[in-house]
Amino acid sequence: MSLKRKIALTISIAFSLLFAMVMAVIYLSFNDFRRDEFKERFRQRLEFTSHFISKSKDFEEEAPIFFNENSDNILLNETILIFNSEKELIYSTIKDRNVTWDSALLKELDEKKIIYTEKTVPEIYAALRNINGENYYILTSALDTNGKSKLEYLKYLLITAYVMSTLLIGFFSYYFMGQFLRPLEDLNTEISEVTAHKLTTQIPVQESDDEINVLAKSFNTMIARLDDVFQSQKDFTASASHEIRTPITRMAFQLENLIKFEEHSPETLTSLKQIQKDVYQLSDLTNSLLLLTKFDKENIQSIYEEVRIDEVIFEAFEAVEKSYPSLKLDFLISEDTSENGLLTISGIQSLLVIVFINLFKNAAVYSDDEEVDVLITETNDQLTVDVISRGNTIPEEEQAKLFEAFMRGNNSQNISGSGLGLRIVKRILEYHGAEIIYSSPAEQTNTFSIIFNKQI
Repeated sequence: MSLKRKIALTISIAFSLLFAMVMAVIYLSFNDFRRDEFKERFRQRLEFTSHFISKSKDFEEEAPIFFNENSDNILLNETILIFNSEKELIYSTIKDRNVTWDSALLKELDEKKIIYTEKTVPEIYAALRNINGENYYILTSALDTNGKSKLEYLKYLLITAYVMSTLLIGFFSYYFMGQFLRPLEDLNTEISEVTAHKLTTQIPVQESDDEINVLAKSFNTMIARLDDVFQSQKDFTASASHEIRTPITRMAFQLENLIKFEEHSPETLTSLKQIQKDVYQLSDLTNSLLLLTKFDKENIQSIYEEVRIDEVIFEAFEAVEKSYPSLKLDFLISEDTSENGLLTISGIQSLLVIVFINLFKNAAVYSDDEEVDVLITETNDQLTVDVISRGNTIPEEEQAKLFEAFMRGNNSQNISGSGLGLRIVKRILEYHGAEIIYSSPAEQTNTFSIIFNKQI
């Protein structure tokens, strides 16, 4: 999840929780207000009734007239029951059905004097009043339909407001986070365009001193330092490789001439040939380093060309054959190869030749029969080259580090080498979007499979 979405989601959740708590407080507060208001109306109605009883000369005759005249002030669905001190019903507003009441409530009034309950439907407010020296039990019940209707309407409004507010805050959070973080996205775009060959690129910096501009300034400083270091390293590698090539070439030429003389003893001739192999190896390593300094993984595809893999293989074998004349090549094309296969890939021929030179040299040095088999299989999507030799295989614990720099296995003891060959091979193949896999399908069999993706 992107940072913009995380911030927007966090703000939305925080607001939703806070707004939900505020809504709950509003709803509960209004419910308490409704209940207190209804209870107060109950109390006022009971006081009104008590005052009427105290002023009435003939209560039973005057009560119907009184309650009819004051019908505008009664509560909704109000029922009034009035009992005398003997707990006998002396007046009821219920006229069209039998009157029932809870005798236990009347007894409870003897102790509590006033009882209010909202757990019943309708709600009840009862009181024991002494009026003109006599006790009267007054029971009033009613439904707060109006208050509860308002409460339901308030709940609907609060839920609607909550949903709408949550959606709006989510939308605006995402929108404004996008606006606030746009400079960071622009910075990311600028950074992604920086490569090893574009370290001079500077990120635009605004006038403000916000965190993003501070980050941009720090990044520009870091890029400048990296460019200095990278250029120094690149210049040194290129200069050293170029300067070393001349004396190496002279040494190789003089060794070739020296070997041609026939006055050497067998031991001297063997030593001269071994020195010649070492010089050729040093020359190949120097050429590889010099070529790699010219290319960059990000822009190498811009100079790709169509390369025939069979021509690359033969050119590499011809170069290796000078140092190892006894090495034999068995070149095969698999029967599984597509009929439309052209044995071509996109790449740089000079670098691909280095790949197979290193693999062929390994085969020449480590194989038992000084023979290397090359099997090509081409499909519509891939072109696979298997380089097979026979000899001591590489233990599983060493295979994981096979392509690391300066890695040399147990089978390389007493054999000269730098340990950079396979590392250079893997790096060149990564530049071409290819991969190399080592396997040992049979005893005393080493196979390096190079897989080129033809879609690149």
